[in-house]
Amino acid sequence: MQRAAVISLHTSPLLQPGSGDSGGMNVYVRELVSALAQAGVECTTFTRADRDGLPPEVVVEPGHRVVHIEAGPHHLPKEALADITDEFRDGMLDWFARNERPDVIHGNYWLSGVVGHDLKHELDVPFVSTFHTLARVKAAGGDPESLQRDLAEAQIVRCSDAICVSCIEEEDQFRLHYGNPEARLEIIAPGVEHAFFAPGDRAGARRALGFDVDRPLLLFVGRIQPLKGPDVAIRALHELGDRRAELVIVGGASGLEGDTETRRAHALVDELGLHDRVRFVEPQPHHILSTYYRAADVVLAPSRSESFGLVALEAAACGIPVVASAVGGLLSLVDDGRTGRLIDGRDPTDYARAVAEILGDDVLSASMSAAAVERARRYTWSFAAARLRRLYSDLTVRERVTCQ
Repeated sequence: MQRAAVISLHTSPLLQPGSGDSGGMNVYVRELVSALAQAGVECTTFTRADRDGLPPEVVVEPGHRVVHIEAGPHHLPKEALADITDEFRDGMLDWFARNERPDVIHGNYWLSGVVGHDLKHELDVPFVSTFHTLARVKAAGGDPESLQRDLAEAQIVRCSDAICVSCIEEEDQFRLHYGNPEARLEIIAPGVEHAFFAPGDRAGARRALGFDVDRPLLLFVGRIQPLKGPDVAIRALHELGDRRAELVIVGGASGLEGDTETRRAHALVDELGLHDRVRFVEPQPHHILSTYYRAADVVLAPSRSESFGLVALEAAACGIPVVASAVGGLLSLVDDGRTGRLIDGRDPTDYARAVAEILGDDVLSASMSAAAVERARRYTWSFAAARLRRLYSDLTVRERVTCQ
């Protein structure tokens, strides 16, 4: 049986997504690793103990456990975590000294990649990287990152034996910024849990959530930070011709600018006179999000950059048209004019126009809903796990990439 050591240093797959540093990556790691375990790979996910009272290990399901590594003070901002990567690596090495060594190491996000890079040489095992976001791609979208992160990612690229991307668009972005790596570049598209995210009764979902059954409902799901564009969603509602329409924003503050962005979002609602049409909802357990999706007429995803876009995929699986920015992985998830609309740029008027088109045409809305469900069926965690398991197997018999 293969053994995989999965690193998710800065955020635990056990945390609820939607606030702080928890988001789509949490869902990705939890669901994909569980699917790997079900496919016969023994998986251990290593994450940092970020608060008191955490058990050393948590068994998620047979073949999948989460190990909490003590590294640095519990309450550290993500921006300070680069200083504790050596301590985290040493904690993992101590764990391996007492347990079986892995056949492959898989780092998620650049901080985990820094640790995985060291462990590749300490343990002499293949090293796989999934970046989720890249500093150079974020900078191109208007969200610059630190030079330390950029240099670290470049080193991880040179040392990885395989690099996983979510879609062709992310692969193209990678090659644009890094050229052709020596590592194997593999597309591992995320999945969606179709048992939870599926079409349902819109009126019933609205009644369950206490929403008005008859008013048009727009939905934004995501962390409240500039990258995700909650301000664009609010302004799009203001530009919309239908003054009965409401916007529900599900998510919490995230990152250094999260609290500021949250205050800015509330101030914008007041400035535009939308206090009775915009509802802010705290982050919800992941499976409950499906009820919010089913309650919506349209989901808005106005991100500046997006490596994949799980929100758009989950909405599509529930049969909800998505109006999204034409960036990154959203280009592969939204079929413009068929399952939703893709918007070039961040002009709220363009988003409002696309939303109005969908709200004003029941035939178009129904057609987009059916097409979205059909498209979402392509994406399953079991298929992603099968591709990743094969990749792991291939790497164990290949010569390692030599760090340059």
